Amino acid sequence: MWRVRRRFLLLVLLVGVPVVTLLYLSLVHYDGVRSSSSNLLGFSSREQVLADRVREVEQQNQMLRRQLSGISQNQVQSVNYVDGIYMQNASTDDSETDSDNRTGCVVEDQVPKCETIEVAIVCAGYNATRGVVTLVKSILFYRKNPLHFHFMSDKAATLILQTLLRTWNVPGVTANFYSAENLKEEVSWIPNKHYSGVYGLMKLVLTRALPTDLEKVIVLDTDVTFATDIAELWKIFKKFKGKKSIGLVENQSDWYLGKIWKNHRPWPALGRGFNTGVILFHLEKLRGMKWMQMWRLTAERELMSMLSTSLADQDIFNAVIKQHPYLVHKLPCAWNVQLSDNTKSEQCYTEVTDLKVIHWNSPKKLRVKNKHVEFFKNMYLTFLEYDGNLLRRELFGCEKVQHLDEVEQKLNALDEDDQCYDFRRERVLMHRTHLYFLDYQHEDVDDNDVTLVAQLSMDRLQMLEALCRHWEGPISLALYMSDAEAQQFLRYALGSETLMGRKNVGYHIVYKEGQFYPVNLLRNIALQQVNTPYVFLMDIDFLPMYNLYPYLRKTVGMMDMRRQKKALVVPAFETLRYRLSFPKSKAELLSMLDMGTLYTFRYHVWQKGHAPTNYAKWRTATTPYRVNWEPDFEPYIVARRDQLPEYDTRFVGFGWNKVSHIMELDAQGYEFIILPNAFIIHMPHAPSFDIAKFRSSEQYRTCLKVLKDEFQKDLQRKYGFSANKYVADTR
Repeated sequence: MWRVRRRFLLLVLLVGVPVVTLLYLSLVHYDGVRSSSSNLLGFSSREQVLADRVREVEQQNQMLRRQLSGISQNQVQSVNYVDGIYMQNASTDDSETDSDNRTGCVVEDQVPKCETIEVAIVCAGYNATRGVVTLVKSILFYRKNPLHFHFMSDKAATLILQTLLRTWNVPGVTANFYSAENLKEEVSWIPNKHYSGVYGLMKLVLTRALPTDLEKVIVLDTDVTFATDIAELWKIFKKFKGKKSIGLVENQSDWYLGKIWKNHRPWPALGRGFNTGVILFHLEKLRGMKWMQMWRLTAERELMSMLSTSLADQDIFNAVIKQHPYLVHKLPCAWNVQLSDNTKSEQCYTEVTDLKVIHWNSPKKLRVKNKHVEFFKNMYLTFLEYDGNLLRRELFGCEKVQHLDEVEQKLNALDEDDQCYDFRRERVLMHRTHLYFLDYQHEDVDDNDVTLVAQLSMDRLQMLEALCRHWEGPISLALYMSDAEAQQFLRYALGSETLMGRKNVGYHIVYKEGQFYPVNLLRNIALQQVNTPYVFLMDIDFLPMYNLYPYLRKTVGMMDMRRQKKALVVPAFETLRYRLSFPKSKAELLSMLDMGTLYTFRYHVWQKGHAPTNYAKWRTATTPYRVNWEPDFEPYIVARRDQLPEYDTRFVGFGWNKVSHIMELDAQGYEFIILPNAFIIHMPHAPSFDIAKFRSSEQYRTCLKVLKDEFQKDLQRKYGFSANKYVADTR
């Protein structure tokens, strides 16, 4: 044996040494040639070999990056099957998914850049629209594709969302609305214990409600928040093979396993069942399989023993899938991380980048129990308070969504060298508007009902509770706020017993944009939402006398205002004291006037504004009396809603915003009638930012005069000879 080994070693030495020598000489020769041709930096041969190797590795890295660019950066990591919940990176029931997981890096097909993603949402009621706004913000933040929303909504939600999307004016975003009232009868026969009521069953009728040429749609609950581009979810439709037509994430609680409490009897479901907060709905396939008939037969059969649904449409979806399992395509659980008290949602993610969609599917919402709830809450609050104006991003490269909208056309038409350009630009801006930010109920309207109309910003919020105590009638308020301030207002209102006790106050949020306070735009928005025959136009820093509402209702019924253009003037007073014993009658007010506790409004700084009221006559008046219009007259009035012109929006900030409106009423032939037993009192507050600009800026005052002259000339052209006096008054 030892001899054999010696012979083998000798053979290796005889053959190996010459071979190694030849290889070394060839390498040296190669290095010499290469260094002479490409070693421009003077590297040694060893350094040059190292540099070439680094270059080769860098080329490989570039190739790898190009491959990875086609894959989502937020790809969910592959996780094992834990406690009965599937955590893997794609559907569990697709053979092509298994093969993908066995390979290394797979470049997935991307959604074409300009392909429109269709999204359906059911929304009903005033409060539900706030959830829709946060959901839409989260989608817009990540999206790179055009979006088309399909809203199945009631009358209130339709008005709110149509106005919001129109004024938001986001490029590449369109919407259709479908009346939920017209579809109620399709599902109202189903007894439902869920807090969503009949609207919680509406997703069952999407194949009938949505256009017949719509092939597929993503269906979302209003309480979900996106943490990634919705296009990643949309492209999963390409994995729907055969009859698969409904994409769902497994339920992450034990609800359908019957383990929540003793004697719990859930609806039938496949395994853990599925959650319907996020659905991929292949409408074309479902229509071909007679979906409406399929779910209806299943529901009728199960209701014979179950009697009612507990989780609305989700129970029926699960019963159908139990009977027809071929319909479902299981989505990765990160596409619907369910945050209710009994879920195992924390098993869906190991890193922040794993998260795709957060679903607040507990009635407790942000108060749900979850060990990571603070992180999720912060993510949600980020979108809640995010400036929605920043989401008006263009989708470059998509010809079909590139358009020059009306606002841009008007802005382009302005002369930027005009010294009053900033004022003119302000009139053109479109302010995002969320009507009825809180629940509103005032339907018992009679022929003499009066709505108080006002506008405010965050610094006047403290006036709301006092106003509601003084005026028990309907109120329409426009609030000028940022997204973050709107949430502060919401918390303030929800914490106020006074405000929550009133359902006849409409709060309309107009989101901040531009550098001036758009006072007349705010007044118009509040005025447009009035549903009573009469309006009382007031400012938020006044308090009406007690029982002014019933007094005005009685008065308008006696003044024959249906046929005659009359503006009833409520005399205005003011106090310089922050603490005031509010007068309960005209006699008390007169006594306080004599004592110097109260003054006629703006007596010290701007008598012309209210001088025509004739306060001396008012002191002894017992019946209404007529006064003539005079220049700069700006009273607070009651008038018929259907006769009033809107405020002129060229006037922003301080100056001429009410004067111009009263001037146009005079041009239309209104009579100004002073009410003898009515009054309002202005409460003290810090000066507004706009009045400070007016007082400190010569250009501000100059532009205000320019706008005033233009307005008066417009009145002359509009109303003819009778308006000549307004131009003459300025000369």
